[in-house]
Amino acid sequence: MPGYLWCVPEGHTIHRLATRHRELFAGHPVRAHSPQGRFTAGAALIDGRVLLDTEACGKHLLHHYEGDRILHVHLGLYGKFADGELPAPAPVGQLRMVLTGSDHWLELRGPTACEVLDPAAADLLRARLGADPLRDDADPAFAYSRIRSSTKPLSALLLDQSIVAGCGLIYANEVLFRAGLSPATPGVAIGPDRWTAIWDDLRALMKEGVARGRIDTVHTEHTPEAMRRAPRVDRHGGEVYVYRRPGQPCLVCGTPIARGPMAGRNLYWCPACQPPVTEPRKRSA
Repeated sequence: MPGYLWCVPEGHTIHRLATRHRELFAGHPVRAHSPQGRFTAGAALIDGRVLLDTEACGKHLLHHYEGDRILHVHLGLYGKFADGELPAPAPVGQLRMVLTGSDHWLELRGPTACEVLDPAAADLLRARLGADPLRDDADPAFAYSRIRSSTKPLSALLLDQSIVAGCGLIYANEVLFRAGLSPATPGVAIGPDRWTAIWDDLRALMKEGVARGRIDTVHTEHTPEAMRRAPRVDRHGGEVYVYRRPGQPCLVCGTPIARGPMAGRNLYWCPACQPPVTEPRKRSA
């Protein structure tokens, strides 16, 4: 039975998919079709072409095919991939795309975007994205230039894909807890040293997510084994401090975890470990 990978919109998942697809299909011609019919024209553009490489940019997945054809996929909240060894199973349900290589098949259903781009369009896509902590070419100074001049909450700035590409709700909540910052902290209250610490921690957490295939954000002294409790069970698969733990005791101080809305999303924080930080007062001339 094929194992479906349910993808929350966090960048580590997309980087894992890029690696997986490169391992399965790169260097060989790939047959493409769209059982659903919504990607028929796009599939025809890459059908029979050799997959040269794959790339993850934040939450966007790119397949680079010979002839400057680039498949762009954004999973969104509901998209999912499945793959397996040939022979491929008969199509079931609303399959947007099926790829078949020499040894494996790949199915995609429910994405927000599935299209074929030329190099110029792919460049425009990258240009509108912020710094991806998982990419070695990322520039954290670019992200900080946007953050330090904004009075918006830091939680919103971390989730803005034009500032930090690939950071989703779990990582944003967790990295702010680990930094001891309230989600409502305005960007202008963050100095360069503090931003560097946040960026480095976020990069390390997301790299660990790529390696493990789950989001773990809890320090060693707060793990289930150390605290003599059963491991947490959640769809993201790892141990977290605040995400989706409203009312439960903080793993560090025991204070009940708080929850509040922001732009239609729920934020989670510890009122004791993450005290409010106000915008620094401007000095009078």
